[in-house]
Amino acid sequence: MQVKNFKAPSFLPVIKTKLPIVFGTILIVLSFILLIISYQSTIRDASTKNADLEKKIKNLSSELTKLKNEDQYKVNEQLKKNIKNIEITYKESLGIYNRITDLRAQSVKTAELDKQFAKVLDSLSDLNYGSASSDLKTLTASIEKEEESLKAVAGPVGQQTTEQIANVPVNNSPPAGGYSQQKVSTEKGEFLVSVVAADLNSTRVLVDTASDGDCRDNCPVLPLATYVGRNGAFAGINGSYFCPSDYPSCAGKVNSFDTLLMNKNKVYVNSDNNVYSSVPLVYFSGSSMGVRGRSSDWGRDTGVDSVIAMQTLLVSGGNPTGAIGGKSAKTFIGTKGSTVYIGVVYNATFNEAGIVLKTMGIDNALNLDQGGSTALWHGGYKAGPGRNLPNAVVFVRK
Repeated sequence: MQVKNFKAPSFLPVIKTKLPIVFGTILIVLSFILLIISYQSTIRDASTKNADLEKKIKNLSSELTKLKNEDQYKVNEQLKKNIKNIEITYKESLGIYNRITDLRAQSVKTAELDKQFAKVLDSLSDLNYGSASSDLKTLTASIEKEEESLKAVAGPVGQQTTEQIANVPVNNSPPAGGYSQQKVSTEKGEFLVSVVAADLNSTRVLVDTASDGDCRDNCPVLPLATYVGRNGAFAGINGSYFCPSDYPSCAGKVNSFDTLLMNKNKVYVNSDNNVYSSVPLVYFSGSSMGVRGRSSDWGRDTGVDSVIAMQTLLVSGGNPTGAIGGKSAKTFIGTKGSTVYIGVVYNATFNEAGIVLKTMGIDNALNLDQGGSTALWHGGYKAGPGRNLPNAVVFVRK
C-alpha cells in the first residue's frame, strides 16, 4: 500500500493574535501528526517512505516552532476554518482508527479497511476536507459491516457459523449453574447471550490484576486464560475499561485504567484518584453482591472478597439503567439472590443489554469492558480471547 507524502499546510500571513488560539492550533496539529505517525508505523514497512514522511513532519514542526516563537499574530478567517476542520477530522479519524484496532484485536482481517483509512489520511494531509469527509463516510460504512458480521459470532471467532447461531433456542431463564448460550426474547427483539452462572455459597468472585499496585503507563497485561489458570478458577471474564497500546490516544498511559478495584491480595488500585469518582462499583462478600452508585461512597474495606468499579450499571434493583449508546457486545457481571452471573449480550445498546438481563431475572448487573477486550472463559474461551488485560474477574471454588 502506498500513501502520498504528508503536505504541510500553507498558513496565510499571521501578524497578531492571542497566544491560546495559536498554541491550541499547534497542539491539535501535532496531535494529528502523532496519529498519522502511529498509524503509518503499523501498516507501512518501507523505511524510505517513513524517512520521507519524517522529513515532512520536521519541516512542519520547524514552521510551527517559528509560529510559536512570534510575539504577535493575526488569525484570519481561513486559518480559523482550518483549525476547526483539523479539530473535527482529528477526532473522527481517531475514533475510526480505534474501531479498526478493536476489530483487529478480535482477529478480523482489516487490510481493506487499512487501505481506506490510508486514503483518508492522504486527503487530510492535502487539507482536502471534502474528500476526507466523503472517504470517512465510506470507511465508516465498511467498519459497520465488519462489526455487524462480528456481532453474529458468539465464541472465538470462526468457531460458529451464522446458521448455528440462528438455531440457538429462545430461553428467557438464566442457567442455574454452568455455561449456557441462548436467545432472550424481549420487547426490543431477540438477543443472543452467552452466560456463566455460579452459586456464591460455593464460589468466590475474585478480581486479579497483572500489577499489584497503581500503574500509569506501560502497565503489565495478561490473557484472560492466564488469570483463570493461575487462580485455579473455573470461569472468568474481562475486567474494567483500560487504555490499550494500539490506541494512539493512549500514548503515555498504555494499558492503564482509572477506576477503583480491590484485587485478590486485598490491594486497592487507583484508590487516590477515585476519591470523588461517580463511577458505580460492585463488591462481593459471603454469598451476595453489593452495589454502590458512586465509588466515592465506598471506603477501603478489605473484609470483602473483591471490589470492581466500572461504567455503567446495566440493571439496578431489577430495573434497566443503561444509556442508549451504540450496539456492540456488552460484557457484564450480575446477581440474582446468591447466584452470580458473568456473560456477554451480543449486538445490544447498554439499555437493551439491561432489558435483556432484567428479562432473565437478574436484579443487579455492572457493565464491564467491551470491544476488542471482550473475553469470556468457561472450560475454554466462549468469547474472545481479544486483547491481553490489566485486570480480570474470576470464579474460584470455596
